[in-house]
Amino acid sequence: MSQALRNVAIIAHVDHGKTTLVDQLFRQSGTFRENQRVEERAMDSGDLEKERGITILAKCTSVEWNDTRINIVDTPGHADFGAEVERILSMVDGVILLVDSAEGAMPQTKFVTGKALALGLKPIVVVNKIDRPDGRAQEVLDEVFDLFVSLDANDEQLDFPVLYASGRDGYAGETDDIREGTLEPLFEKIVSHVEAPGLDESGPFSFLATLLNRDNFMGRVLTGRVQSGTVNVNDPIHAIDMDGNVIEVGRATKLMSFDGLDRVPVETAKAGDIIALAGLEKATVANTICDPSVKEPIAAQPIDPPTLAMRFAVNDSPLAGREGDKVTSRMIRDRLNREAETNVAIRVTESDDKDSFEVAGRGELQLGVLIETMRREGFELGISRPRVLFREEGGKRTEPYETVVIDVDDEHSGTVVEKMQRRKAELTEMRPSGAGKTRITFSAPSRGLIGYHGEFLSDTRGTGIMNRLYEKYDVYKGRLEGRQNGVLISNCTGEATGYALYALEDRGELFIGANSKIYEGIIIGENAKPDDLEVNPMKSKQLTNFRSTGKDDAIRLTPPRVMTLEQSIAYIDDDEMVEVTPQNIRLRKAILDPNERKKARRKVEG
Repeated sequence: MSQALRNVAIIAHVDHGKTTLVDQLFRQSGTFRENQRVEERAMDSGDLEKERGITILAKCTSVEWNDTRINIVDTPGHADFGAEVERILSMVDGVILLVDSAEGAMPQTKFVTGKALALGLKPIVVVNKIDRPDGRAQEVLDEVFDLFVSLDANDEQLDFPVLYASGRDGYAGETDDIREGTLEPLFEKIVSHVEAPGLDESGPFSFLATLLNRDNFMGRVLTGRVQSGTVNVNDPIHAIDMDGNVIEVGRATKLMSFDGLDRVPVETAKAGDIIALAGLEKATVANTICDPSVKEPIAAQPIDPPTLAMRFAVNDSPLAGREGDKVTSRMIRDRLNREAETNVAIRVTESDDKDSFEVAGRGELQLGVLIETMRREGFELGISRPRVLFREEGGKRTEPYETVVIDVDDEHSGTVVEKMQRRKAELTEMRPSGAGKTRITFSAPSRGLIGYHGEFLSDTRGTGIMNRLYEKYDVYKGRLEGRQNGVLISNCTGEATGYALYALEDRGELFIGANSKIYEGIIIGENAKPDDLEVNPMKSKQLTNFRSTGKDDAIRLTPPRVMTLEQSIAYIDDDEMVEVTPQNIRLRKAILDPNERKKARRKVEG
């Protein structure tokens, strides 16, 4: 069976036509009826994935063509999900890189493409949307070639096959002037260019768990590729970790393969098949699920250790409970535990007071996605500033470091180097990467990178590309520069008035507009000076019997600075929090009462 099987990963930026192309592959292979209405579920299906232009969750799907089963795996594109990408790519034998004929290869595809090339996978390049009036297929192809060269592809990988396609209209061909036909050339190219798994069907069963999710009826469901042997429903199995220790013994109560967008039950699976398996309660990602006779685990990428933690607390502001319907610590605890069960990179610890939880993960993006998801589900939360997780090794304090690879236009390289060195990063390599760009590699402490991405995009005018990967724990680098400015704090509760805010504009930059709900301790703006300043945003104009003509009657406020969730989390200081509700993101002091705040500050300084 493994000879009539092909496993490929698909790499594409959002809006480059991945979902549409896969839907056409389904239709032309007979997976869907002509008139069947298909929800775009197979690939970037979540709201956050569409909005942010990244794939967060890997997904598997499958089509049948001329007696060949083609399993297609989607891949996350961001470094916070780095180890997961490597595990997913270990399930496949080839990759399809899909690029838009006008936009070309985008930053999100670069990280995953680099991983695929490093694992020795041979790519098929598909230039999609070939019928776009602004298409520039040959230039895009040159860009892809340059990208492969910069990612150190070998000669065999650089000799990649190219197809030109329109996913929307369902055709592909060898030349860029094609405007009709079917996707048969793409099916043929997958079958001819991607090697069959060629794994041992006769040996004992072994399977590497790559993805994990939970089903209300089946419990834990592990997805991965069968590396050797055959497994049948109800066969005895056990799970072993990377050191060969047995974690759990059980039976394969359910086996499922992928058919189009659905998981369908099967009685048996052989080497090379990508399947989902249920029946174990403790086994997790990177574990080997195998026949009880197998003692040696399959080599796997270890799960990256959490390097960053945030405190998720019950919202205790005066506005608590007005905008969300999930506000209790029990609801928050249950939701976080559900997340930790299926997201192996996240670790949840409950505090002694039971009102807050420390959530540790791989990076700001990963934790930001979790917070945003919870917010949309109706949760209200108080979120602390991210902090890195230190360790004690050999009597010395150590902290996590990341390898940061930055591609920038030559003109911005000096600014980037200066900013990174201010954040205690060490320059390890700097070389021209062609087309007026420079590639700079740093080894940087993770805490120095908190909140830097937005500043980086401003410094490079949106043209820079930054990829981060966990590197190691190493010696603590000392204190870093913090925020230079203080904040403007409200000393009253109610609604802000335009008159008061207009008077405060001289003090600094405002974060709120007129009629915004405020309370004592909320942060309404950034002070122009280093100290925090308590102000009254509710002050109204004194009414008199005198009429006046003048500019003070027509108040024109400067538009406030509105920050996203990630920007807010990066902005706050250690004594501040972000109040997150389904409708608003507010900045506030962790201790709202000014007298209590002063006492706490004196205690810290003393």
